[in-house]
Amino acid sequence: MSKKSTFFATAFALPLVLVSIAKSTPAPDKSAYTAFNRTPESQLRELNTDRPDLTESPFTVDAGWWQLEMDLFSYTRDHDTSGGGDVKASALSFANINLKLGLTSNIDLQTVLEPYTRVRQHDRISGARESRSGFGDITSRLKINFWGNDGGDSAFGLMPFVKWPTNQHGLGNKSVEGGLIVPYAHNLPGGWDLGAMTEIDIVRNESDNGYTTEWVNSVTVGHDIAGKLGGYLELATVLTHGADIATFDVGLTYGVSKHVQFDLGANIGLSRAADDLNLFSGLSVRF
Repeated sequence: MSKKSTFFATAFALPLVLVSIAKSTPAPDKSAYTAFNRTPESQLRELNTDRPDLTESPFTVDAGWWQLEMDLFSYTRDHDTSGGGDVKASALSFANINLKLGLTSNIDLQTVLEPYTRVRQHDRISGARESRSGFGDITSRLKINFWGNDGGDSAFGLMPFVKWPTNQHGLGNKSVEGGLIVPYAHNLPGGWDLGAMTEIDIVRNESDNGYTTEWVNSVTVGHDIAGKLGGYLELATVLTHGADIATFDVGLTYGVSKHVQFDLGANIGLSRAADDLNLFSGLSVRF
């Protein structure tokens, strides 16, 4: 691993050290509520989502409630000139969905769907063009919150996940993959919120003859801007055995109501291996 990659990884993972010294605040007793015994609306916690930033949230959906978090659209472009090449690529997806169900007061079940993605690639040297579209992969996730769901200055959780290879037309690698996400949140002075995440992924290697690991780290800070409008800034890295990825991310959220939030944002590539730009807009609804 390069010195630069080690620096990014260490810098992004350091906030998670706070986990070992964080102190939880006694929370209200919601142990009686389950997926079959819905949490009363009067006891619902504030709407928390795993979007629009890349950093996952440690907060779960209240028991018995559903939460739909989706991309209205997501557009990605990249221009790769490495190795003397000249390849332009773009991807457009609609209605990527994360559907959540609160199983207990501190556990939720999530299903991530990719209904439609279109990928285009143009090799400007050979003139070759390629276009693929169709259904993507399905990912199953389970989030467990250990503290902070209903109060306190910090929150911590674990999120194991498995990706099922359901994609069409070569939009994925046709392999089962998975990993573990460790999200953390902390209230900062001045109305700022900190989110940090570290993640270990077990993925198919490039030779397609076995598995390897990737290490994902991110840090995000957010603040209210005016009324129900908020914003965030984020740094994220993916450390692989090949080319490392780093992005700078920025976005806005708008709370329409207690149960509805709109968002939009941009992820900007900082390393050669990262996509140059990802633009997106999304919607989250609790019901």
